Amino acid sequence: MNGSRKAARLALRFPAQGPSTRAVLALALLAAPASLAAQEPPATVEASAEQAGPVIDFEAEQLSYDKETDTVTARGNVILRSDDRSVRADEVTWDRGSGRIIATGNIRLVDEAGNQLFTDQVELTETFEAGAMSELLVALRAGGRLAARSATRGEDGIALLTDAAYTACAVTDAEGCAKNPSWRITADKVSFDQKASRVRFTGAMLELFGARILPLPGLALRTDGKAESGFLVPDFRVSNVNGLEVSGEYYWRLADNRDLTLGAYVFSGVAPMASAKWRHLTDKGAYQISGYLTASDRLTDFTGAQGFQNELRGYIEGNGRFQFSPEWSLTSSIRLASDRTFLRRYDLSRDDRLRSTINLERITDKSYFSLAGWATQTLRLNADQGQIPLALPALDYRQIVADPLLGGGIEFQVNSLALLRNDGQDTQRAFAGAKWDLRRLTGMGQVVTLTALVRGDIYNTDNILATSTPSYRGTEGWTTRGIATAALDIEWPFVGEAFGGTQVLKPRLQIVASPRLRNLDVPNEDARAIDLEDSNLFALNRFPGYDRVEDGTRVTWGVDWELQRPGWRVSTTIGQSYRFDDPQEQIFPVGTGLSERVSDFVGRTQIRYRDYLNLTHRFRLDKDNLAVRRNEIDATIGSRRTYVEVGYLRLNRDIQTVEDLRDREELRVAARLAIRRRWSVFGSGVFNLTDATEDPIFQPDGFEPIRTRLGIAYADDCIEFGATWRRDFIDAGDARRGNAFQLFFALRNLGFR
Repeated sequence: MNGSRKAARLALRFPAQGPSTRAVLALALLAAPASLAAQEPPATVEASAEQAGPVIDFEAEQLSYDKETDTVTARGNVILRSDDRSVRADEVTWDRGSGRIIATGNIRLVDEAGNQLFTDQVELTETFEAGAMSELLVALRAGGRLAARSATRGEDGIALLTDAAYTACAVTDAEGCAKNPSWRITADKVSFDQKASRVRFTGAMLELFGARILPLPGLALRTDGKAESGFLVPDFRVSNVNGLEVSGEYYWRLADNRDLTLGAYVFSGVAPMASAKWRHLTDKGAYQISGYLTASDRLTDFTGAQGFQNELRGYIEGNGRFQFSPEWSLTSSIRLASDRTFLRRYDLSRDDRLRSTINLERITDKSYFSLAGWATQTLRLNADQGQIPLALPALDYRQIVADPLLGGGIEFQVNSLALLRNDGQDTQRAFAGAKWDLRRLTGMGQVVTLTALVRGDIYNTDNILATSTPSYRGTEGWTTRGIATAALDIEWPFVGEAFGGTQVLKPRLQIVASPRLRNLDVPNEDARAIDLEDSNLFALNRFPGYDRVEDGTRVTWGVDWELQRPGWRVSTTIGQSYRFDDPQEQIFPVGTGLSERVSDFVGRTQIRYRDYLNLTHRFRLDKDNLAVRRNEIDATIGSRRTYVEVGYLRLNRDIQTVEDLRDREELRVAARLAIRRRWSVFGSGVFNLTDATEDPIFQPDGFEPIRTRLGIAYADDCIEFGATWRRDFIDAGDARRGNAFQLFFALRNLGFR
């Protein structure tokens, strides 16, 4: 051995291509001993700027040259870098005669994509590509690990791995000890194309917990996290209506910005079904559209009488959003089914209506413009599609004036709407208005808000007798209406210490005045679902839409209280309103809490403790006898893995005149119980507790299960699987009640659902 020298750090830079590379490096290394002997600081020798090709930075703690074998050896934290690629090793040897570069010991190679390769020995080419390797591990940047007994690189640059295995599971536990992965893919051969970021398996087999269970012919995946075309793992389900169901899909990635998924559903009890889903990302936005098609017999009503034989049935759904500029955008959606029971029979959706929309919007700091339209398809078996309106067009424009008036802000609004029905009432509406708001903080701490609103409406209605509820009809033909409202709102918060925390007590008083209006002369299309709640207690108009406006003079009081202490937050509110004059027209149905001068009491209480308890209770109490007219509870108790959710709603309003506001009582329960670290049992149920006196139309018996579900699941860092059982208790045409069983399976980083 000749010419050995240690230094704190040596650096050599040389081109990485052609014979000239070896010559320059050889000259540099031959000169290195003398120069190193003459100086303590690290030596740097750079290739001539005239040399072509990429440059490799070379660092090591010890460098030696053997003249007899014509080899250069670097030892100790050897680092080679070229552009975004690097190699770390304990030792690197360069045979000048053969041009072979061998790295050994604790090797970590990082490619330009961020993938890391670990091995004990690797042969590098002069273009900085890894050659032959043994006992290697590849940690992919997008997740997952690929191990192999050996690997070679072909002339095309593709690495060929032998006796390989892939997994997305962690191979060490929290203490750093080795563990067996939950699943892995074993293969006889694997080709790894770094340039295309693609891995292809030959002879692939899926192993779960060490057991070989499923061959995966043609399996491929991408190392950059992008999707790869191929078949998805099938789903299995058994239902009382369709029998055994096996469904599978083929995912076809056409480009980075568009793909197509084709699916097939095979049933033991009915004809098969096909599906397709198209997704496309454009330079202006994105959209997707999917559809289902089959042929089957279907029933049409509650009696279960035979309806149609072997009829084509299907469903189409799509949505998209396009951003033409920072201000202008277009949003649209379409949902359309061939009949009212298709979605429920094939368990695609439980919606009772499908809405298709289109909306062109312009949004700036001071203005908003919307030109929209929508159509609704009802899926309720007892509903008349001819009574469902088509809204087109629906226009809304709002403008905030930059300069305040008398210290307050001004907002102008223009709105129009046209509703068309095949077998019902048609309505056209337009209005223009302005709203002025002034908000001030007094020296005593009160927050005072003054509001003034003026609006002019014009309506045109046709065929009003087709509307069954008289208070919704309005007057046939053209009708006008003028609205003026003034309001004073005062809030006075008090802050102090209590119960080891901070409390805020905030009394609130509001006075609203508006002249008498002929509300019943105009139709009611958008303000039907009226009920006094804590959310609308202090609203200027407690109707949800524009067609009904609360007139007269009223005063509303309320008290908010909140306590915050470490881990806890408790808040409650209660309020009531008083009307100074009786309404000449009864626009509030009896039972809504607003039909008399003195309203019912409404309130809300919320209790939260860290992430373990979240309880919300909303209520409405009768002003005369404190009977509970609305009782709503939503509670979540437990951790993220073990919890109970309870939802309860009872509406005891005794409204007999308006079908839309009938009483009901419902209970919803869901729970999950974690078993050890990875297993869990879960279940849920929806129950109708309404009795015949509350719903005289359907005559329920007071306890009627709607749907229940029970399941078991396993989940860790890379796999999730389980089984669920569900029972439906309601018949809807050919969507029959009965049991359904489903198996689900998902593998992380492998494109499985």
